[in-house]
Amino acid sequence: MTEIEIDSESGFCFGVVTAIRKAEEELAKSGTLFCLGDIVHNSGEVERLQDKGLRTITHDDLSQLRNVKVLLRAHGEPPSTYRTASANGIEIIDATCPVVLKLQQRIKALYDNSEPDERPQIVIYGKVGHAEVNGLVGQTEGHAIVVEDIAGLDLVDFGRPVALYSQTTKSLEGFNAIIAEIERRMQPGVEFRYFDTICRQVSNRVDRLRRFARGKDVVLFVAGAKSSNGKILFGHCLDENPRTHLLADESGLRGEWFDGASTVGICGATSTPRWLMERVRDSLANLLQ
Repeated sequence: MTEIEIDSESGFCFGVVTAIRKAEEELAKSGTLFCLGDIVHNSGEVERLQDKGLRTITHDDLSQLRNVKVLLRAHGEPPSTYRTASANGIEIIDATCPVVLKLQQRIKALYDNSEPDERPQIVIYGKVGHAEVNGLVGQTEGHAIVVEDIAGLDLVDFGRPVALYSQTTKSLEGFNAIIAEIERRMQPGVEFRYFDTICRQVSNRVDRLRRFARGKDVVLFVAGAKSSNGKILFGHCLDENPRTHLLADESGLRGEWFDGASTVGICGATSTPRWLMERVRDSLANLLQ
């Protein structure tokens, strides 16, 4: 009989837990709540909350709404979003993750407290267009430089001071590679500062997941297609175990994956709900009967 185990430390991070709790509390009171963007990068959880009355909107939608309540998810938002809400009489339910909020404040303080001719180039290691990154760039009135990889550093002037930050869910390995490359390119005597702003609740999962993946014959990594964190953590599992498979839900299961397997591990991203991993487990158990 095949042993199936769900990783006890996989699933929602505290920022996502808080956002969902706030949404459920408001929905229990009023039955309707708007959310700016998907509350979490997992379609199953989004659909569950939609059934309770959560309505996902875009920034264009926000500009048209008046006198309603809008939840800001854990990723955070730029100052322009708060200005639009205030002008339209919108009540904000702010679920910005505390780690993201602190990072926003740090970037804003550096930008606001520097004279334009003395201000360092603010560089953010992150995914272009990601909601969290958009919120960080907004703290600099759009002047921050976003780099996804070493190739993106061509946008930086290495003859001017640089201050480097990271999107909270990026990998430490990637961040350290960016630091090393900037140090290599900086002109002598030009200031370069970097700030490790990666969330440890996320980064500390890497070693745990690697051990978990190593100890299983087959690994199922459950994550939504939009989850940046999911892509990173899946990659770590795959590095340890080539029989790691990425799936959004139980419909992605394939019987041939488990030929000869006596142990199967199920894990997921910080945006993966526990109930979804349990549903994959139950479907797999039925498949293997």
